[in-house]
Amino acid sequence: MLRFIFTPEDLSRVRFAPGPDPLWETMLGAHLVRELDGARVFGHWHRQVVPDMPRAALPYLTLTPPVGYSPDFLTPEGGTTDFAVGAENMLYTAPARIAAELAVLMRGRRPPAWVDDLAAGSPRALRSLRASMTAFHAHAVQPVWPRVRRVVDADRSARTQVLAASGVEAILSTLHPATTWSGSVLTVHSRMMDRDVHLAGRGLTLLPSYFCWRMPITLADPELAPVLVFPVAHEQHLVDDPGGEGALAALLGRTRARALREIAGSASTTLLAQRMDISPASASEHTTVLRRAGLVASQRDGRRVVHVLTELGQGLLEGTR
Repeated sequence: MLRFIFTPEDLSRVRFAPGPDPLWETMLGAHLVRELDGARVFGHWHRQVVPDMPRAALPYLTLTPPVGYSPDFLTPEGGTTDFAVGAENMLYTAPARIAAELAVLMRGRRPPAWVDDLAAGSPRALRSLRASMTAFHAHAVQPVWPRVRRVVDADRSARTQVLAASGVEAILSTLHPATTWSGSVLTVHSRMMDRDVHLAGRGLTLLPSYFCWRMPITLADPELAPVLVFPVAHEQHLVDDPGGEGALAALLGRTRARALREIAGSASTTLLAQRMDISPASASEHTTVLRRAGLVASQRDGRRVVHVLTELGQGLLEGTR
C-alpha cells in the first residue's frame, strides 16, 4: 500500500494541477502501448497507434516499461500543461540523478549503448531522448489531445465544485475506489507499492489523468514534490467511442459539436478559438448559436466572456458519449 501522511498544514496545501500534464500523459500512454489492459476504453486508440509506431519513438518506449519502474526525470516535478516546456525542463535534470534512476530501471539487464551514454551525462544523448519522447507524443498523444484535455478538465471541474462546497476532506474521501482517507492518511490500496510518503508541510498536487489506468500512481522518489496521478472516471466518458462523437456531429454539425466538447469545463471565447484554431469572431458565432439553443451559458468576466455548459448541454454531451 502507498500511504500519504498528512499534517494539518498539508490539508491547506492540497491543490489540483491546472490541467492535464502532457509528459505524464505521454509516459502513461507509452505504458498502454506496450501492454494494453484497458481494451474497452483504449482499444480504438491502440489500434490506431501501434501498427505504424515511428522508429524514432522506440528509445523512449525502452525507458517506459508497462509494469514496474519508470524514471522520475521523464515527468519533471512541478508539472506543466505545455509539452515543449516540460521536455525542455527534462534537459536540466542533474546528471547524477539521471544516472541513479537509469540504474534502477536497468537493474539486472544489460543497457543499450545509448542508455550508457545517457547515464554518463551526455548532453547529446539527452537531446536524442527528448527527440524520441517528442516523436512518441506527436504520434500517439497529440492527435487525441483535445479529448484528453476535455475529459481531464471535466473531471477537474467537477471535483473543484466538490472542494468548494464540502472542503478538501470530501475530495480526499472520494478520490478513487482504490483510495481511502482516514483523517490524516490517504491510502492507495495497491499490491505494487508499499511505502509511506510524509508530506511534511509540502502539500499534495492532485493530477487527474486520461491515460492513467486502474490505479493511482506517484513519483518513486519521496523527496520530490508530492503528486498523486489518478485515473479519470472513464466509464463516465466512454473514451473510446467514436460513434458517439459522430452522433453529436450529425445533430449539431461537426464544428459546433466540437465547440460544445471544447467548452466542457469552461472556456473563454479567445481560448475556444485557440483550441479550435478558428478566429475569435467564428468562436463567438458558434457560442451564440449554442447559447440560443440552451446548451451554453455565457458570463462576462472583465473583458472576457466565459462560456460553460448548461445542464442541457452537459446532458447532451454525456448522452451521446
